[in-house]
Amino acid sequence: MIPAALVAMAFVVAAATGPETTPPLAALSAQQKSAAMKPLVRSATKCIANSVADDPRFAPTYPDLADLIVESIPSCVNPVRAMIDAYDRYYGIGSGEAFFMGPYLDILPRAVSEWIAKPSR
Repeated sequence: MIPAALVAMAFVVAAATGPETTPPLAALSAQQKSAAMKPLVRSATKCIANSVADDPRFAPTYPDLADLIVESIPSCVNPVRAMIDAYDRYYGIGSGEAFFMGPYLDILPRAVSEWIAKPSR
């Protein structure tokens, strides 16, 4: 479960950057939309994971990875915003924030842990 601080940070990111107003790209298939989103999700996750890994407080036994993730979001606002905006374009206005606040944040701690554990990061 994602702590309240991470959810609060998500609201701050969304409010600070504003919504995307481009209409959805309805002509694309679900598979095409998913494929188009993968590099943006990867970029946002990589930025957050690298920010966490570079934090001097980080250690494999750090008790609350979520705190470091929350603190990394402001330095990764550009790739996070790009991901949210693209999601809005592909799936409709407001869906990017819903994706970020729901499925993305749900898997982010595990994804960050796995990214950091990669020997070739």
